[in-house]
Amino acid sequence: MPSSHHPFRRREAAAPLLLAACAGLGLLALGANAHAAESPAVSLSGSAALTSDYVWRGSSQTQGDPAVQAGFKIAHSSGVYASVWGSNVEFAPDTHASSEFDFTVGWAGKVADHWGLDVNVLHYRYPSTTVDLNWTELNGTVTWRDNYWLSLAYSNQALGSKERGLYSQVGTRFPVNDAVRFEAAVGHYFLDDVYDRSYSHGQLSAIWAVKTASNANLELRLTAHATDRNAERIFGDSLAGSRIEAAVQATF
Repeated sequence: MPSSHHPFRRREAAAPLLLAACAGLGLLALGANAHAAESPAVSLSGSAALTSDYVWRGSSQTQGDPAVQAGFKIAHSSGVYASVWGSNVEFAPDTHASSEFDFTVGWAGKVADHWGLDVNVLHYRYPSTTVDLNWTELNGTVTWRDNYWLSLAYSNQALGSKERGLYSQVGTRFPVNDAVRFEAAVGHYFLDDVYDRSYSHGQLSAIWAVKTASNANLELRLTAHATDRNAERIFGDSLAGSRIEAAVQATF
Protein backbone atom coordinates (compact mmCIF):
# COMPACT_ATOMS: atom_id res chain seq x y z
CA MET A 1 0.00 0.00 0.00
CA PRO A 2 1.86 3.11 -1.16
CA SER A 3 1.82 6.30 0.88
CA SER A 4 3.37 9.74 0.75
CA HIS A 5 5.19 8.75 3.95
CA HIS A 6 7.15 5.96 2.26
CA PRO A 7 7.95 6.39 -1.46
CA PHE A 8 10.86 3.96 -1.09
CA ARG A 9 10.55 0.70 0.77
CA ARG A 10 12.61 -1.99 2.48
CA ARG A 11 11.59 -5.39 3.84
CA GLU A 12 12.99 -6.16 7.29
CA ALA A 13 12.50 -9.39 9.28
CA ALA A 14 9.20 -10.28 7.61
CA ALA A 15 9.58 -14.02 8.23
CA PRO A 16 9.20 -13.98 12.06
CA LEU A 17 6.05 -11.88 11.84
CA LEU A 18 4.56 -14.08 9.14
CA LEU A 19 5.44 -17.26 11.05
CA ALA A 20 3.80 -15.89 14.19
CA ALA A 21 0.75 -14.86 12.18
CA CYS A 22 0.49 -18.28 10.54
CA ALA A 23 0.70 -19.97 13.96
CA GLY A 24 -2.12 -17.78 15.25
CA LEU A 25 -4.18 -18.37 12.15
CA GLY A 26 -3.62 -22.10 12.53
CA LEU A 27 -5.13 -22.00 16.02
CA LEU A 28 -8.02 -19.96 14.63
CA ALA A 29 -8.54 -22.56 11.92
CA LEU A 30 -8.64 -25.42 14.44
CA GLY A 31 -11.23 -23.58 16.51
CA ALA A 32 -13.31 -22.81 13.44
CA ASN A 33 -13.19 -26.43 12.29
CA ALA A 34 -14.43 -27.60 15.69
CA HIS A 35 -17.29 -25.10 15.53
CA ALA A 36 -18.10 -26.09 11.95
CA ALA A 37 -18.48 -29.72 13.06
CA GLU A 38 -21.31 -28.61 15.34
CA SER A 39 -22.76 -26.09 12.90
CA PRO A 40 -22.57 -27.03 9.18
CA ALA A 41 -23.73 -23.50 8.35
CA VAL A 42 -20.18 -22.28 9.07
CA SER A 43 -17.38 -22.91 6.58
CA LEU A 44 -13.65 -22.28 6.68
CA SER A 45 -11.41 -21.68 3.69
CA GLY A 46 -7.84 -20.57 3.24
CA SER A 47 -5.15 -19.72 0.74
CA ALA A 48 -1.38 -19.57 0.47
CA ALA A 49 0.57 -17.92 -2.33
CA LEU A 50 4.06 -17.20 -3.55
CA THR A 51 4.40 -14.30 -5.97
CA SER A 52 7.33 -12.71 -7.77
CA ASP A 53 6.03 -9.22 -6.85
CA TYR A 54 3.25 -7.99 -4.57
CA VAL A 55 1.38 -5.59 -6.87
CA TRP A 56 -1.57 -3.68 -5.40
CA ARG A 57 -3.68 -1.34 -7.53
CA GLY A 58 -0.90 -1.13 -10.08
CA SER A 59 2.11 -0.42 -7.85
CA SER A 60 4.61 -2.76 -6.20
CA GLN A 61 4.48 -3.20 -2.44
CA THR A 62 7.82 -5.03 -2.30
CA GLN A 63 10.13 -2.98 -4.55
CA GLY A 64 9.69 -5.72 -7.16
CA ASP A 65 10.82 -8.46 -4.76
CA PRO A 66 8.94 -11.75 -4.12
CA ALA A 67 6.24 -12.07 -1.47
CA VAL A 68 4.82 -14.91 0.62
CA GLN A 69 1.12 -14.54 1.39
CA ALA A 70 -1.53 -16.47 3.34
CA GLY A 71 -5.11 -15.97 4.46
CA PHE A 72 -8.10 -17.57 6.16
CA LYS A 73 -11.81 -16.86 5.84
CA ILE A 74 -14.76 -17.93 8.02
CA ALA A 75 -18.18 -17.63 6.38
CA HIS A 76 -21.75 -18.27 7.53
CA SER A 77 -24.50 -19.52 5.25
CA SER A 78 -26.25 -16.17 5.75
CA GLY A 79 -23.43 -14.53 3.77
CA VAL A 80 -21.67 -12.89 6.72
CA TYR A 81 -17.92 -13.53 6.73
CA ALA A 82 -14.64 -12.50 8.34
CA SER A 83 -11.13 -12.95 7.00
CA VAL A 84 -7.50 -12.22 7.72
CA TRP A 85 -4.72 -12.09 5.12
CA GLY A 86 -1.01 -11.35 5.40
CA SER A 87 2.00 -10.59 3.21
CA ASN A 88 5.52 -9.29 3.54
CA VAL A 89 6.04 -5.74 2.26
CA GLU A 90 9.02 -3.49 1.59
CA PHE A 91 8.48 0.15 2.53
CA ALA A 92 10.79 3.07 3.32
CA PRO A 93 13.63 2.16 5.71
CA ASP A 94 12.56 4.74 8.29
CA THR A 95 9.12 3.12 8.67
CA HIS A 96 10.50 -0.35 9.51
CA ALA A 97 7.37 -1.81 7.88
CA SER A 98 7.99 -5.41 6.90
CA SER A 99 4.55 -7.05 6.96
CA GLU A 100 0.93 -6.25 6.17
CA PHE A 101 -2.19 -7.81 7.67
CA ASP A 102 -5.66 -7.19 6.23
CA PHE A 103 -8.71 -7.80 8.46
CA THR A 104 -12.10 -7.91 6.75
CA VAL A 105 -15.70 -8.22 7.94
CA GLY A 106 -18.49 -8.24 5.39
CA TRP A 107 -21.45 -9.84 3.65
CA ALA A 108 -21.56 -11.53 0.25
CA GLY A 109 -24.42 -13.18 -1.60
CA LYS A 110 -26.89 -13.13 -4.47
CA VAL A 111 -29.25 -10.15 -4.68
CA ALA A 112 -31.02 -11.14 -7.92
CA ASP A 113 -30.74 -13.62 -10.78
CA HIS A 114 -27.15 -13.50 -12.07
CA TRP A 115 -26.31 -10.60 -9.72
CA GLY A 116 -24.05 -10.79 -6.67
CA LEU A 117 -22.98 -8.25 -4.04
CA ASP A 118 -20.04 -8.12 -1.62
CA VAL A 119 -19.83 -5.28 0.92
CA ASN A 120 -17.15 -5.16 3.59
CA VAL A 121 -15.00 -3.10 5.91
CA LEU A 122 -11.29 -3.71 5.39
CA HIS A 123 -8.57 -2.67 7.85
CA TYR A 124 -4.96 -2.54 6.65
CA ARG A 125 -2.48 -3.00 9.49
CA TYR A 126 1.33 -2.73 9.51
CA PRO A 127 2.80 -3.98 12.81
CA SER A 128 6.03 -2.74 14.40
CA THR A 129 6.31 0.43 12.33
CA THR A 130 7.82 3.70 13.55
CA VAL A 131 4.98 5.71 11.96
CA ASP A 132 1.23 5.06 11.89
CA LEU A 133 0.49 3.51 8.48
CA ASN A 134 -2.75 1.73 9.49
CA TRP A 135 -5.99 2.66 7.76
CA THR A 136 -9.52 1.42 7.07
CA GLU A 137 -11.59 1.24 3.88
CA LEU A 138 -15.22 0.54 2.94
CA ASN A 139 -15.53 -1.72 -0.12
CA GLY A 140 -18.36 -2.83 -2.38
CA THR A 141 -18.34 -5.12 -5.43
CA VAL A 142 -21.24 -5.91 -7.77
CA THR A 143 -20.88 -8.96 -10.03
CA TRP A 144 -22.95 -10.13 -13.00
CA ARG A 145 -22.99 -13.76 -14.10
CA ASP A 146 -19.83 -14.26 -12.00
CA ASN A 147 -17.72 -12.96 -14.89
CA TYR A 148 -18.12 -9.18 -14.77
CA TRP A 149 -17.61 -6.87 -11.83
CA LEU A 150 -17.58 -3.27 -10.66
CA SER A 151 -15.81 -2.36 -7.41
CA LEU A 152 -15.71 0.85 -5.37
CA ALA A 153 -13.60 1.50 -2.26
CA TYR A 154 -13.74 4.63 -0.11
CA SER A 155 -11.62 5.80 2.81
CA ASN A 156 -11.10 9.06 4.67
CA GLN A 157 -7.65 7.70 5.62
CA ALA A 158 -6.55 6.81 2.10
CA LEU A 159 -3.13 5.11 1.99
CA GLY A 160 -2.55 5.88 5.65
CA SER A 161 -3.10 9.63 5.24
CA LYS A 162 -5.70 11.92 6.83
CA GLU A 163 -7.37 12.56 3.48
CA ARG A 164 -10.11 10.99 1.34
CA GLY A 165 -9.56 8.57 -1.50
CA LEU A 166 -11.93 6.69 -3.82
CA TYR A 167 -10.84 3.67 -5.84
CA SER A 168 -12.89 2.23 -8.73
CA GLN A 169 -12.36 -0.86 -10.86
CA VAL A 170 -14.21 -2.65 -13.66
CA GLY A 171 -13.18 -6.11 -14.73
CA THR A 172 -14.11 -9.27 -16.58
CA ARG A 173 -13.00 -12.85 -16.83
CA PHE A 174 -13.04 -15.04 -19.95
CA PRO A 175 -13.16 -18.78 -19.17
CA VAL A 176 -11.60 -20.88 -21.94
CA ASN A 177 -12.37 -24.21 -20.26
CA ASP A 178 -12.49 -25.62 -16.73
CA ALA A 179 -8.73 -25.12 -16.31
CA VAL A 180 -7.82 -21.96 -18.23
CA ARG A 181 -9.22 -18.44 -18.05
CA PHE A 182 -8.18 -14.85 -18.74
CA GLU A 183 -8.97 -11.83 -16.60
CA ALA A 184 -8.73 -8.12 -17.40
CA ALA A 185 -9.36 -5.09 -15.19
CA VAL A 186 -8.97 -1.32 -15.30
CA GLY A 187 -8.86 0.83 -12.18
CA HIS A 188 -8.76 4.52 -11.33
CA TYR A 189 -7.72 5.88 -7.95
CA PHE A 190 -9.04 9.35 -7.07
CA LEU A 191 -6.31 10.74 -4.80
CA ASP A 192 -6.50 14.48 -5.41
CA ASP A 193 -6.93 15.17 -1.69
CA VAL A 194 -3.80 13.13 -0.88
CA TYR A 195 -1.41 13.85 -3.77
CA ASP A 196 -3.18 16.59 -5.77
CA ARG A 197 -3.54 14.07 -8.57
CA SER A 198 -5.17 10.74 -9.41
CA TYR A 199 -3.96 7.79 -11.47
CA SER A 200 -5.16 4.88 -13.60
CA HIS A 201 -3.86 1.36 -14.07
CA GLY A 202 -4.73 -1.81 -15.96
CA GLN A 203 -3.92 -5.50 -15.70
CA LEU A 204 -4.29 -8.62 -17.84
CA SER A 205 -3.93 -12.11 -16.37
CA ALA A 206 -3.71 -15.66 -17.68
CA ILE A 207 -4.69 -18.27 -15.07
CA TRP A 208 -4.29 -22.04 -15.15
CA ALA A 209 -6.21 -23.95 -12.45
CA VAL A 210 -4.98 -27.38 -11.40
CA LYS A 211 -6.86 -29.87 -9.22
CA THR A 212 -4.48 -31.70 -6.87
CA ALA A 213 -4.79 -35.16 -5.34
CA SER A 214 -5.50 -33.59 -1.93
CA ASN A 215 -8.49 -31.71 -3.42
CA ALA A 216 -6.74 -28.38 -2.91
CA ASN A 217 -7.06 -25.99 -5.85
CA LEU A 218 -3.78 -24.78 -7.34
CA GLU A 219 -3.62 -21.74 -9.63
CA LEU A 220 -0.70 -20.56 -11.73
CA ARG A 221 -1.10 -16.90 -12.65
CA LEU A 222 0.82 -14.59 -14.98
CA THR A 223 -0.20 -10.91 -14.88
CA ALA A 224 0.92 -7.88 -16.86
CA HIS A 225 0.48 -4.57 -15.01
CA ALA A 226 0.66 -1.00 -16.34
CA THR A 227 0.02 2.43 -14.84
CA ASP A 228 -0.18 5.94 -16.25
CA ARG A 229 2.43 8.66 -15.71
CA ASN A 230 0.58 10.07 -12.70
CA ALA A 231 1.21 6.83 -10.79
CA GLU A 232 4.91 7.09 -11.58
CA ARG A 233 4.95 10.70 -10.35
CA ILE A 234 3.25 9.66 -7.10
CA PHE A 235 5.10 6.43 -6.32
CA GLY A 236 8.23 6.59 -8.46
CA ASP A 237 9.36 4.61 -11.49
CA SER A 238 10.56 1.70 -9.34
CA LEU A 239 7.08 1.05 -7.92
CA ALA A 240 4.73 2.07 -10.74
CA GLY A 241 4.89 1.75 -14.53
CA SER A 242 4.90 -1.59 -16.36
CA ARG A 243 5.77 -4.93 -14.74
CA ILE A 244 5.10 -8.67 -14.98
CA GLU A 245 3.99 -10.68 -11.96
CA ALA A 246 4.07 -14.47 -11.73
CA ALA A 247 2.32 -16.27 -8.86
CA VAL A 248 1.27 -19.68 -7.65
CA GLN A 249 -1.65 -19.92 -5.21
CA ALA A 250 -3.24 -22.83 -3.38
CA THR A 251 -6.77 -22.62 -1.96
CA PHE A 252 -8.34 -25.11 0.40
